[in-house]
Amino acid sequence: MSDTQARPQRVRLVRGGRLVDPSQDLDGRFDLLIEDGHVARIAPEIACPKSAEITEAAGLVVVPGLIDIHVHLREPGFEYKETVASGLAAAAAGGFTAVACMANTTPVNDNRSVTEHILREAARHPLARVYPIGAVSSGLAGERLAEIGDMALAGAVAFSDDGLPVTNAELMRRALQYVQHFDAPVIQHAENLDLSAAGVMHEGAWSTRLGLPGIPGAAEDVMVARDLLLAEDTGGRYHVAHLSTGRALELLRLFRQRGVRATCEVTPHHLLLSDQQVNEHAFATCTKMKPPLRAAADVEALRIGIADGSIDCIASDHAPHHPDEKDVQFSAAPFGIVGLETTLSLCLDRLVGHDIISLPRLVELLASGPARVLGLPGGSLAPGRVADITLIDLACPVTVDPEAFCSLGRSTPFAGWHLRGAAAGTLLAGEPVRAPVPAGAVGDDR
Repeated sequence: MSDTQARPQRVRLVRGGRLVDPSQDLDGRFDLLIEDGHVARIAPEIACPKSAEITEAAGLVVVPGLIDIHVHLREPGFEYKETVASGLAAAAAGGFTAVACMANTTPVNDNRSVTEHILREAARHPLARVYPIGAVSSGLAGERLAEIGDMALAGAVAFSDDGLPVTNAELMRRALQYVQHFDAPVIQHAENLDLSAAGVMHEGAWSTRLGLPGIPGAAEDVMVARDLLLAEDTGGRYHVAHLSTGRALELLRLFRQRGVRATCEVTPHHLLLSDQQVNEHAFATCTKMKPPLRAAADVEALRIGIADGSIDCIASDHAPHHPDEKDVQFSAAPFGIVGLETTLSLCLDRLVGHDIISLPRLVELLASGPARVLGLPGGSLAPGRVADITLIDLACPVTVDPEAFCSLGRSTPFAGWHLRGAAAGTLLAGEPVRAPVPAGAVGDDR
């Protein structure tokens, strides 16, 4: 007996929604038929097969499942900050069907056993797909290459010491050479530690007024410039995490014109906030992240970059900390805020809603772009592709409420913001995801 004879085929019809898929240049009212977890057909109207389950999408936008390629799930080792379970619940609530998690755990994800542990734990909580990012250096110490080959075979999709930069130029050069065997990128936390030193916010007029030690934009720019030269010499794939300065973006544009395989991501907070927010929030540690909130000119440069196609992805850099860790004086608090549950609504309201980018471009930045950068199977709803889907309600009024977060982290500079647009649900391989807690990065005001 064949496999198809042995079991009934799972069929689902997603009916009546506005389907937006930049990978196919689609934006219109379409039905979508799913068979055995994959997209079977897209058409303006599809007769419902007798055995099909129906997902009514009238009034909603149907897009390829959103992918966040920069997330800190904290497990193993820092489960008091976040767990795989709570992080994936936050991802599902925020409309993400996949996340890529960074390696700065304890123990560090620098070997096959930790990569496999993360994937086993993720399989126990099938709310979103998890793609581990392995460390570049053993123990994040920046001295010798980690077990990149073993991690790649175990499921790591990229390599990064994020949280720390790869400061040793020879180590970065060898990493860029070695990852080519696996067609994976090296993701750099671009920071020259000699320049950033003990800084806690962007170096500029506001750091001077507030009397806080600054982190100059040059700390990012110098590292990006060095790495781009190494990427050009080696031919390796290079990705800049949480890019925050206009000059770093200009360097990327220049080296891409020279044929360098370089990509980058930006975060919502670097697109929507400037260093002035440290003053307006009265030194609240929810405005302390790395890279820091930059000058208004950098914010404008990044907005131009997401509009003109220079930037490949928007990523949350979801970095949860225990509330007690953030509830200290500004200089003593750890860097980082949460973002899985706010990213989509912030982008819909403040970027699409303010005509900075179109809705299809946002879908490209949150779905097809991330899939392309990491070589993931999602990012498209073309026939034959896996049916990971995000449903979006553009009209949903929401208020950012940290107490409603599924994440264990609560630190966000967007608390109390009134936004319009949110995830209405997700499907993984054609099956609706049912989160164990109410979806609500944001409080639903309806």
